Amino acid sequence: MGALRVDATSHDEREAGIAAAKLALESGNCVVLPTDTVYGIACDPFQPAAVQGLLDVKGRSRAMPPPVLVPSIESAEALVAHFPKDLAPALQRFWPGGVTFVLQAAPEVSWDLGETEGTVALRMPAHEVALDILRATGPLAVSSANLTGELAAMNAQEAITQFGDSVPVYFDAGRVGASYSDAPGNAGSTIIDASTVAEGGAYRVIRRGVVPVSSIREVLPGEWSE
Repeated sequence: MGALRVDATSHDEREAGIAAAKLALESGNCVVLPTDTVYGIACDPFQPAAVQGLLDVKGRSRAMPPPVLVPSIESAEALVAHFPKDLAPALQRFWPGGVTFVLQAAPEVSWDLGETEGTVALRMPAHEVALDILRATGPLAVSSANLTGELAAMNAQEAITQFGDSVPVYFDAGRVGASYSDAPGNAGSTIIDASTVAEGGAYRVIRRGVVPVSSIREVLPGEWSE
């Protein structure tokens, strides 16, 4: 039997698809879902074999660990050692949205995302379907839905073309990225490393993406290293 393609614009299909996705994720498989930036390939971050499976499907090494998507700031708080208090204005402005923050992972969280050096990259996506899925499943390790070296999928068919039946469930919500149609260059989220800020370190730009770094710096006036 081939992969399940879920019409996420239909409430009933979406609910049935989420149930199927939960089973797939619990079994260590990946699913493909839409976000506000690009389509993502997701797995259960608390199953090391599932994370390795995600990396294998993409053709990516452990040196490139996947970020984790969350349904709320509260769920993110449970995954990090602490949020720098100065980060609050940026979270209020850009979550949900196209900014990923790298923070120190909570030491009690049991997972293996790859070579993270004790950090985790977190984002709350601004997409109704993604948030519905995340509320049902909890946080998910999610990387852009593409084979390494290929462009990220902007619709479900592009993901299916690249992954085929190696992913059992695809959520089809049409083309994504419309909120950032004027963004130059990378269609992915902007990634900011804030993992050393609490100890007096600087914010560091990991990747320039859909949200201009200048907009983030407006609400994070501390020291920056680019």
